[in-house]
Amino acid sequence: MSRRLQLILGSVLTGLIVILGALFWLSRTHPILTVATWQGTYVRAQTIAMFVPYGDAKDYDVRFAVYDGGLKELTRMVAEHQYEWDVMDFELPDAITACREGLLEHIDSGKLPAGIDGTPAAGDFVKNAVGPCWVGSVVYSQLIAFAPSRFAAQKPQTAADFFDLARFPGPRALRRTSAKFNMELALLADGMAPKDVYDALLTPVGIGRALAKLETLKGNIVWYDNSSDAIAMLKDGRAAFATVLNGDVYDAAQKGSAVGVIWDRQLYGLDVFGIPRGNPKAKAAKDFIRFATGTGPLARVASWVPYGPARRSALPLVQRNPETHTDMKAFLPNADGHFATAFAVDDEWWQLHGPDIEPRWQMWLARQ
Repeated sequence: MSRRLQLILGSVLTGLIVILGALFWLSRTHPILTVATWQGTYVRAQTIAMFVPYGDAKDYDVRFAVYDGGLKELTRMVAEHQYEWDVMDFELPDAITACREGLLEHIDSGKLPAGIDGTPAAGDFVKNAVGPCWVGSVVYSQLIAFAPSRFAAQKPQTAADFFDLARFPGPRALRRTSAKFNMELALLADGMAPKDVYDALLTPVGIGRALAKLETLKGNIVWYDNSSDAIAMLKDGRAAFATVLNGDVYDAAQKGSAVGVIWDRQLYGLDVFGIPRGNPKAKAAKDFIRFATGTGPLARVASWVPYGPARRSALPLVQRNPETHTDMKAFLPNADGHFATAFAVDDEWWQLHGPDIEPRWQMWLARQ
């Protein structure tokens, strides 16, 4: 065989190997990792910022399943050893309960990567974001909003202003469904140090002080059940102030109904990732969580939706919304200038002691 023919055949063979390799790569089945999460723009943001980048980097097919929270599906999966989901995005109270009931895998926080600025994970995440069975993803909060048109001359700035009917008259919208949030806000606005709030609420005196502060608004309270209803009350004049979720403030702004915001003494909570106990894909699931809760992915999520990254190192990397060009930092609970007096809601405390407070709360409500 001539040298030239050998070269031609070698080139053809090499080409066939490349083509066959490419076909194999495109047709091969990637292992699947399924994340249960929340619908709407949130899961879209996670897909762009976390799911696709992780899948590309680790050759995984990362899929999502939408659920409505709660522990029903998790309890069934663990009991039956049938795992449709490998990672779950929880509201922190559910993660705490699931962890206490042995429904989640242990996660070694010591293996979480440092922030992009070199800050160790232990010092980079906000308070309560990392626990024995969970790692925080996003921060959301209840804050005080007000109708700007009512206070054109002098705008309220603090939680104490919410209770100052003389300087800032008008109805206050409060959520009726739980003492949680209302009690903390009342004590903080009354001047109590944050470190003392939950100890105080263990005592009749502390509970009485919170209710007495709320009592100063008697005759000026309008009640709501959903945060979006509170925004509507501000818009149509039924309320001058309202306690609302920061996400609803963002949604209102996108619809042209901007409201004033008081970040002072905002009450923040978290969404966190956890893994169903016994899941055979636990190793991969933990690897995904380490990736997804890194500085970059958390910053990219916050560039799409108004939930702050659970890592401090991610905040400088948050960009304007790629579609609307909205300055997302203006709406993030833990952005610069917003978080100085933020209060971490202790969900575990409420799970343990909320039932003791509920009768006092209901009795007080009945008198309003």
